[in-house]
Amino acid sequence: MAKTFPRLRAIGWRVAQAVPVVVGVVVISFLLTRALPGDPAVYFAGVAADEASIAETRMAMGLDKPLPMQFFHYVGDLLQGDLGQSLTSGRPVSTDLANRLPASLELTLTALILAIVIAVPLGVLAATRPGTWVDHLCRIVVTAGVSLPTFFTGILLIYIFYYLLGWAPSPLGRLDFIYLSPDHVTGFYLIDAALMGDWETWWGAAKQLILPATTLALFTLAPIARMTRAAMLTALSSDFIRTAKAAGLSNRAVLYRYAFRNALLPVVTTLGMVFSFALGANVLVEKVFAWPGIGSYAVEALVVSDYAAVQGFVLAMALLFVALNLMIDLLYTAIDPRIGFEAK
Repeated sequence: MAKTFPRLRAIGWRVAQAVPVVVGVVVISFLLTRALPGDPAVYFAGVAADEASIAETRMAMGLDKPLPMQFFHYVGDLLQGDLGQSLTSGRPVSTDLANRLPASLELTLTALILAIVIAVPLGVLAATRPGTWVDHLCRIVVTAGVSLPTFFTGILLIYIFYYLLGWAPSPLGRLDFIYLSPDHVTGFYLIDAALMGDWETWWGAAKQLILPATTLALFTLAPIARMTRAAMLTALSSDFIRTAKAAGLSNRAVLYRYAFRNALLPVVTTLGMVFSFALGANVLVEKVFAWPGIGSYAVEALVVSDYAAVQGFVLAMALLFVALNLMIDLLYTAIDPRIGFEAK
């Protein structure tokens, strides 16, 4: 109990430090959306609308008011938990984000898990066998992952596995039309279908997830493999490793108990950055595979200058990044208690 209160206080301090970041994101996203080209009133009034109809539409959307007044009105709604109403869908932005966020998170987390399963062992093997074919394979994978754009990788995988070989289902969303969506519990189709015991739908959702998750995993595994290799090489060349070997410890114990654990901190830091990059890369992957996540939602909103939807997307991403950074801080202390977690 004595250690719990300082830790909770430290978590509260970290959350308080994130408040200015969120405020800055709100201000910047508001100003940038207003700087977008085009007039949303013209779009929603219709191509045949006259000036009077456009002016009426602009007044209904609140765009006739001065910019500071629009901002204060937006902040007032935001403090009440109201993100506004999407003009394209006609629903509250919070509802749209809540419906679409699980799809993006399911894709991103699946890709990240796949990347970790491949990249971390590959990086460890490359570090323990420098100059061998494993090391060269790691470098090739890293170079390819960094060089190939996600949209190109996605289109290439669709062409090979769907068009040429016919192994993959049509890249049109989270489920093929022959399946019914599972009952909404978490929003993650794999989890919801498993909770229902509907393994046919689970397999259908898994098949739809393979290609987009592989596309995103190829993008994310490159920095993870590179950092794992570099961190392991640094740890293996340290004095404490030579001491552990001189003490007669087995190679397995030296590698995993000492070297790998000390190499985990930079790898975890990289995972945090990679997760942030993956959420950004989701925008392209979702458009290629018609994935109904928040990335495709933001693109559709940008096209028509749907201010409320764009601002809600940016705010949701900022909150995700803040939560992710807090989780990384907690992981640091779990990996190495010497770091501590005290508020400064």
